[in-house]
Amino acid sequence: MHVRRLLTSAFGSVSLAFALLGAGTATATPAAADPCGFYETGSDAYYNHCTSDGSHVVIKVQVARAPDYERCVGPGRTWLGSAAAIQGAYYVGRTC
Repeated sequence: MHVRRLLTSAFGSVSLAFALLGAGTATATPAAADPCGFYETGSDAYYNHCTSDGSHVVIKVQVARAPDYERCVGPGRTWLGSAAAIQGAYYVGRTC
C-alpha cells in the first residue's frame, strides 16, 4: 500500500513538471514570432507596436538609398517593406 502511494505521488509530480514545461514553451513561442518594435523576417521588415491601450504611435523608418520618413502605426504588426530596403525603425516619442 505504501509503495503504491509513493509511486502515485511520484508520477503526479513528474506529470506536473512536464505540464509546466510544456506551458512555458507554448507561451514563449508566439512572443518570439512577433517581437515588439522593429524586426525582420527573411525578406520583409515589420514594426510591431505592442500596446494594451489601443494607441497609435509615430515611428521613424530608416531606408537604404532613400530619405527616412515618419509613419503612424496602430497596435500590432505593420509591414514596412522589403528587408533589403528598410534598415530599421524606432518609436519617436509621440502619438498620432
